Amino acid sequence: IGDPSGKTDMRTMMTKETIDNNSLNIKEQMKRFIDFSNGRAIMDNNANWLMDLNYVNFLREIGVHFSVNNMLRADSIKLRLEKGLSFLEFNYMLMQAYDFLELHRRYNCTMQLGGDDQWSNMLAGMELVRKKAGKPAYAMTCTLLTNSEGQKMGKTVNGALWLDKTKTPVHEFYQYWRNVDDKDVIKCLKLVTLYPIEKIEAMETWSGEELNEAKKILAYEVTSLVHGKDEAEAAKTAAEALFSGGSDLSTVPTINLPASRIGTPLIDILTEGGVFPSKSEARRNISQGGVTLNEVRIEDTGRILEASDFIDGAAMVKRGKKKFYRLVLE
Repeated sequence: IGDPSGKTDMRTMMTKETIDNNSLNIKEQMKRFIDFSNGRAIMDNNANWLMDLNYVNFLREIGVHFSVNNMLRADSIKLRLEKGLSFLEFNYMLMQAYDFLELHRRYNCTMQLGGDDQWSNMLAGMELVRKKAGKPAYAMTCTLLTNSEGQKMGKTVNGALWLDKTKTPVHEFYQYWRNVDDKDVIKCLKLVTLYPIEKIEAMETWSGEELNEAKKILAYEVTSLVHGKDEAEAAKTAAEALFSGGSDLSTVPTINLPASRIGTPLIDILTEGGVFPSKSEARRNISQGGVTLNEVRIEDTGRILEASDFIDGAAMVKRGKKKFYRLVLE
């Protein structure tokens, strides 16, 4: 049952198999941050108590404690009423509250953590635990990370940043943090790194080139946490090679091409190589002046890749201001 919070449309419904597979992958990712050994942390699946619920019993036991009037005041509900909110999604608050109650019953869980868009849902869970178990429960939220459009950086939002490097390559992950807005650098350092807080606070007066150094620290620290120090060093080296006149380009994303591809439209190469997700996206970026080849802006969407484009067997493509790719002849 999808959470309507911050969404303009209903989420795509997934199969049980997809959800189970996602759960396994999430646990693998979380092992980098949480110690699951010897029962130090527990990951449970709410399907274990939701899938076999009797709906009438659920309404009698849980639904009776919820006021529709109060639910309609919640931002997650209120913002969707004009466009339309399915009854499926309207149930979400009850389900999340019930999750808290079950976790309290099973594991004596007394605090729920989440993004501040979950405040209404978490309050509902707190109240349900107090009413059904007669014990105190608590909630703590943190501010949300947002993408460049100011939207919640969720997995179903365009521009999402994935922890899985098959979805967001390490170099792109590093560059994302390297390019955060100036006003977000300190906030991100505090939220998503373990960098000493006294050093971060000392950066609060930084500006200009100093703030640029803070972005480098942010990019390295987050990449190191998520992907390990070796990957972070490789991404850092690649960035320095591109932006600081370095010479090691070995970690810059590379598209290997057989010599037979000379004469092929550049747009085909860029799409096949993953620089753009589609030809229409590539055309739009070229039309807007967002693509260069060897530092020369491409203006023709039908531009053909020529032998003269390669210097010592390689050519450099830049997408936007900071995303670089090498084309290398095999």
